Formats: sequence, C-alpha cells, structure tokens
Amino acid sequence: MQTDADSLTARHGSLIHSEGLKVDSHVQRDEGEWVRHTLMLTGYDVPFVFRRKGQYKSLKGASVNLTYYRHIEAVAGIEFEQMKVVRIKRA
Repeated sequence: MQTDADSLTARHGSLIHSEGLKVDSHVQRDEGEWVRHTLMLTGYDVPFVFRRKGQYKSLKGASVNLTYYRHIEAVAGIEFEQMKVVRIKRA
C-alpha cells in the first residue's frame, strides 16, 4: 500500500516534501546487494541519498518529487549533512 506525501509528512514531523526539483547529477554505487543512489539537485549544496535493490535509469536532467529528512553522517570525525530520501517520484 502506497501513501501520499501529505499523510507521510503529517505523521512524521521531520519529513520534508518538495516537488519539481531538477536533478543535476545521479550516481549509483553497489553496496553489497544494495545500490546506493546519490542525487545532486539544482539549488541545493547537499546530496540526497537513498538505497534500492537495483539500478535505475539515470535521473540526470529529470524533474522529481522527493520526500526526505535531514541526516548528519560522521566520517573520520567530520560531520557531513545529507538528505535521506524516503520517497521519490518523477514529476
């Protein structure tokens, strides 16, 4: 069962929903049985990341709707901000 973005953001206060974002870069990396997807979006300096079982057709240049939350990841004692994508759809 799929839920719409409004019901997700209403139930989880930290979620953010944005529509019509343009993808500048889409990188896919294998992580064992998962594939880590990293998106860079026009107007944002922060990567948007999500994991899926398989690779997707490149989203570069596409317009997408995202539901995500802010996440801080520490690497070698340095904190990096990134956005964890919960839901992604082509606009």
